[in-house]
Amino acid sequence: MIQELFHIGSFSISPFGVMLVLAFLGGFLQLRWGMRQLGIGDEEDASALIFAAGVGGIVGAKVYYAILNHDWRLLFDRSGLVWYGGFILGAAAVVFTIRRRRLPLWPLADALAPALALGYAIGRIGCFLVGDDYGRPTDLPWGVAFPVGLPPTTAGELRQMFGLSIPAAVPDSQLLRVHPTQVYETLSCLVIWGIGLWLFRRRLRPGQTALILLGLLAVERFLVEILRAKDDRFLGPFTLAQAISVLVLLVVAVLGAVRVRRPASP
Repeated sequence: MIQELFHIGSFSISPFGVMLVLAFLGGFLQLRWGMRQLGIGDEEDASALIFAAGVGGIVGAKVYYAILNHDWRLLFDRSGLVWYGGFILGAAAVVFTIRRRRLPLWPLADALAPALALGYAIGRIGCFLVGDDYGRPTDLPWGVAFPVGLPPTTAGELRQMFGLSIPAAVPDSQLLRVHPTQVYETLSCLVIWGIGLWLFRRRLRPGQTALILLGLLAVERFLVEILRAKDDRFLGPFTLAQAISVLVLLVVAVLGAVRVRRPASP
């Protein structure tokens, strides 16, 4: 795995940082394309929305991480970005920007949803390159060992950090192969992105594309959490991310029902 690409002075540039930038760039290009197709806004509007998503997303991801670890000092640590924290605050910042610029909410949501899926897919490549957010041990042929991961996938680290049940005969120093859940998410989200483009071109009722994609992203996250090496399974076998995924699905279902019953509007 690659922990560092190069330095700028004393500042280290990691593959994750590079992929995060590319994720926002890909999201911007996808959003701008969608806005052009719908005849909504301009490049300045797209830039403002991506900026709001970036600032809100990173702050939300850091706050969620600090709360999860009960340590506010982690707000100033370079590591630790949690998807759902970023999604919640990033979405709030985007909705605020849409309203402030007096842009149509639901059509823009349809343009934003494929951009979200694409950005997520690109960002997970960065997680893979630095050996973060991987899964449980596996014997499958595509299992990957992360000798310098965050943390390394040694039996001792997996036991201590994630409380995984690994046979006592396996020494702490042994490097284990794990599910590359980052790759699973990248591939899944690229499929969801493709579905989003197909739905977008069909010109469904405003908001339907966005709700379908958000539902698919929630299902994807719920399923991949089954394989993830996690230490936040506070709800029996379920993680907090799975609980939030279920909540997102419920919200999507309610909004979808409300949109169906109301006359089409922006």
